[in-house]
Amino acid sequence: MSPVSSKSTQDFVPIKEIRDGVIILKDNSMRMILMASTLNFALKSEEEQSAIVLQYQNFLNSLDFPVQFFIQSRKLDIGPYLAILSEAEKSHDNELLRIQTKEYAEFVKNFVQVTNVMSKTFYITVPYTNVSIEVKKGRFGSLFGGIAGGGKRGSMDEKDEKFEQYKIQLQQRSDVVQQGLARAGIRVAPLNTEELIELFYELYNPGESGKGVANR
Repeated sequence: MSPVSSKSTQDFVPIKEIRDGVIILKDNSMRMILMASTLNFALKSEEEQSAIVLQYQNFLNSLDFPVQFFIQSRKLDIGPYLAILSEAEKSHDNELLRIQTKEYAEFVKNFVQVTNVMSKTFYITVPYTNVSIEVKKGRFGSLFGGIAGGGKRGSMDEKDEKFEQYKIQLQQRSDVVQQGLARAGIRVAPLNTEELIELFYELYNPGESGKGVANR
């Protein structure tokens, strides 16, 4: 029987490097991830809803590059809020207020358990392809140790210059997305390097920071 070759986790992760708020994939294409605010569409008037839909249609029609909308859902962690209520309960001098605070905390805890309340975070992935970037290791260089590198090395100054050029192109695309969604009342902000690393760590290790579910 031939030995079974084992693969490490890095073999299944398409990321080669995260650098200056930019994700470099193993095929040397680049990505920026933007976090988007929410919009309570149901509370808008009919005219406002029509205006939002029209602006969103105009935004999609104006794009000449693909984008990906990404929703991260995870069970709501009410632990910190319950801790605040517990401290408030202890600080009350009035016995009635202490009882009401305790009952309210129990209600919130039971409600979340029964209804399985989820928190959702909305992201937009903006791509830029057909690039060749030399990976430069650093504190936040590789998301996972050992997956960076490979290929013929050239002048680091030249590689850095190319990276900055491609990053500008990617930033321009991100600005188009940000401005287009702003017209629909949605605020957008790019994730920095630390935030990107935290996001992917949570996606690949959902059990360590609450159960996360990624939906496309």
